[in-house]
Amino acid sequence: MSEECIFCHIIQKEVPASFVYEDDQVAVFLSNRPVNEGHTLVVPKKHYENIYEIPEDEVAYLSKIVKRVAVAVRAAMAVEGIRVVQNNGSAAGQVIFHLHVHVIPMKPHEGFTHGKAYRDQTKGRMPEALEADAQKIKQNLR
Repeated sequence: MSEECIFCHIIQKEVPASFVYEDDQVAVFLSNRPVNEGHTLVVPKKHYENIYEIPEDEVAYLSKIVKRVAVAVRAAMAVEGIRVVQNNGSAAGQVIFHLHVHVIPMKPHEGFTHGKAYRDQTKGRMPEALEADAQKIKQNLR
């Protein structure tokens, strides 16, 4: 755990979040600054800054959970597509320096651009709305 990392504090339940799934290795919760409703983050519980640091077996497990979450988010949010994004370093748009994978529901032609980091293009969402989305996604998670 990194003391200054917001995701480490969320994982330790020191900061509230709308959790979708959790096990010994990963935590899955909604972004509080979503690109679209249902924007979910899949995060290893161990603190790794980026993909270069995580062991291959752990990133393989993370990918397995990302796939399950993508299927659940697509069904829960009734969208045609899912964008799966993982940024490494500020030049790539990484804002939180704890490895994480974005699972973003997408509808055709939403006009999303890659010109800035996600947080520069998003607005905060109310906790009640996040929790409602989390419940929908949980119901579709297998």
